[in-house]
Amino acid sequence: MADRRGDVVRLLVAGIGLIGARHLAHALEMPQVDVVGVIDPQLTQNHVPHFDSIDAVDVDADAILIATPSHLHADHAEAAAARGWHMLIEKPVAHSLDAADRIVAAAKQAGVQTLVGHHRRYHAAVAKLKALLGAGTIGTPVLASMIWAMKKPDPYFEIPWRAGPDGSPVLINLVHEVDLLRYLFGEVTSVQGIGSNTQRGAARVESGAALLGFDGGLAASISFADTTASPYSFEAGTGENPNIATTGEDYLRICGTEGAIAFPSLTVWSGAADWSQETERSEHGVAPNVPLVAQLEHFAKVCTGEVAPLVSALAGRKTLETTLKIEAAVAPSAGG
Repeated sequence: MADRRGDVVRLLVAGIGLIGARHLAHALEMPQVDVVGVIDPQLTQNHVPHFDSIDAVDVDADAILIATPSHLHADHAEAAAARGWHMLIEKPVAHSLDAADRIVAAAKQAGVQTLVGHHRRYHAAVAKLKALLGAGTIGTPVLASMIWAMKKPDPYFEIPWRAGPDGSPVLINLVHEVDLLRYLFGEVTSVQGIGSNTQRGAARVESGAALLGFDGGLAASISFADTTASPYSFEAGTGENPNIATTGEDYLRICGTEGAIAFPSLTVWSGAADWSQETERSEHGVAPNVPLVAQLEHFAKVCTGEVAPLVSALAGRKTLETTLKIEAAVAPSAGG
């Protein structure tokens, strides 16, 4: 184990699947972080000491990044809290509200910090979008329309937990969209939805749409599918995920009383008093960053007490609550 250096955070990474491996690669390159171990009972690596379980860890650590399947988050968070480790927990914070409550309680009792991995809040383009909305660039937001439509390859579902209900794109993918909309517009007050599983016929929703009402009157729609080869998603539009091809297409449009914004291009239409006038188009692009790195930098500061967590487990619970309501609303009828 490396010697501790000042405010460098000694980090464990639990789970090195698709997202955990990305976290590990970034953490190994960061001066603020010293990766002292990896925990995974199946997948292996040879960068740092490897452990099969949290109980087996015998190195000193300050924090843990939990990137295990969501139904294990509460168990792993309770074990980590008992060891006095701060926690960065991948989204969703848990698979149920009861499990999320266990995480909140364990962290509070142990006096450790929690951060939920809604990494889109750290994206440079998202920060610019929030700033444009906050500055009144399009007046009062009234409508938002979002499409998340991707085609997951068949091998993606060969992992057992993804083959059943836990493989729903709602809890895996739309939870990010819900958190982004909450970050931009506040709390959700109503949820409606419709869904289908006609393509793969598995015991999970594959496609559908959700309509969200927000405090203040804004209405947002999310159309989603993991069975379509479309160019529309956050990942494809921004190019932030190396496992997903980049298209650069806008997937979110926001309409306000004085204009509209498309994201991620950050194209703004403004200047028209009503439908008889042409709008003026302007571009507000920003230099790209790596959100997962920015999130880890933030987590390091959370661990050292420099800042409060941007998305605590309690805040993550609110996103989970809305996401579970969507899951229930879009559940396909028996037989699809």
